Amino acid sequence: MGLHYNAQGATEPKSMRTIAVVTVARSDFGCYLPLLRAIRSSPGLRLHLIVSGTHLSPEFGLTVQSIEEEGFTVGERVEMLLSSDTPEGIVKSMGLGLIGFSQLFGRSRPDILVVLGDRFEMHAAALAALPFKIPVAHLHGGELTEGAIDDSLRHSITKLSHLHFVATEEYARRVIRMGEEPWRVTVSGAPSLDNLSSFTPMTADELESAFGLIVTDAPLLVTFHPVTLEYEQAGAQVAELLSALDELAMPVVFTMPNADTCGRVIADMIGRFVESHASATVVPNFGTRGYFTMMTLAAAMVGNSSSGIVEAASFKLPVVNIGTRQAGRLRPGNVIDVGCARGEIVQAGRRATAPELKASLADLVNPYGSGEASRIIVERLETVLLNQRLLAKRFFDGNLDAAGG
Repeated sequence: MGLHYNAQGATEPKSMRTIAVVTVARSDFGCYLPLLRAIRSSPGLRLHLIVSGTHLSPEFGLTVQSIEEEGFTVGERVEMLLSSDTPEGIVKSMGLGLIGFSQLFGRSRPDILVVLGDRFEMHAAALAALPFKIPVAHLHGGELTEGAIDDSLRHSITKLSHLHFVATEEYARRVIRMGEEPWRVTVSGAPSLDNLSSFTPMTADELESAFGLIVTDAPLLVTFHPVTLEYEQAGAQVAELLSALDELAMPVVFTMPNADTCGRVIADMIGRFVESHASATVVPNFGTRGYFTMMTLAAAMVGNSSSGIVEAASFKLPVVNIGTRQAGRLRPGNVIDVGCARGEIVQAGRRATAPELKASLADLVNPYGSGEASRIIVERLETVLLNQRLLAKRFFDGNLDAAGG
């Protein structure tokens, strides 16, 4: 069979497939965690973790350390993020990412490259893989976020990818309508929901020790990211949100925004709010267990994070989804959509925290999966033929029903 040496110097069968997984932020790493463990446990796969984006930035908490604390070896680091959140800065970061990933693939090519979602850092990795003829497996394609440039990036990654692991049947049909051959598309569900099978909430002592957080009354869990197609309005939108939180007069726990255009505007305004409100706290990086623990403790979630759309339903947690950032995504029954005006947010916040709504969610089923995504994805990564058929994509222009999509 033959042997070759892995990154740690140990020998392994040559037939083992190297699966390179790109993680660029705390948010995608939490989604990946069950999949990373499943890949690492597979006798036929070798995990090669590529870390980039905000993971490597002290400004965003240097979360590469959290990856290592979870017991994972960082195979490669790709520095690409400039200390700028202007449009020019974002584009330059994308360019640096292309250079960094091209240098990486020039040294070593994985058998399959795994990317997730819609970040510009992920797009750089997928695009750099194209000339190297590296098969790309994409998670969470087919979704819509019409208020963000992420929408275009996600669909572009779909066209750069060779395998698609989607969260729902609706998203599978959309990927196929984009011309992807049905045999390339697998409905896996959302990998982040696999975390729930082994999740145990942190105790009060653990929360205080890890984050300095003391939760007495149920707070609002607030995550607000830049709406990148409306970035000029970021300051005004956050001002309305903070004014609404002031009027709701409940304890608030903030998480920090993404490294997107005008993200610093949002972070600065949140910082000033926390300084002037004793009942408000900001936690830059909860990690998966901490964030899920907050979902069990919160009265409601407020903001525009995808976690309010994908994960919160599993906790029967009411969500006030603000603005257009998540426009187009499939909505579970726990989500209340509102505009960015203070009055709308206040009204929805009161409705979300009313006992009647919480009680009505008792039988809510999360449409994004049942916790089997990692198993489904790993089985496909283990068995898909790595041949010319996989690499040479053909545009599917046939009948969706006839194709079984």
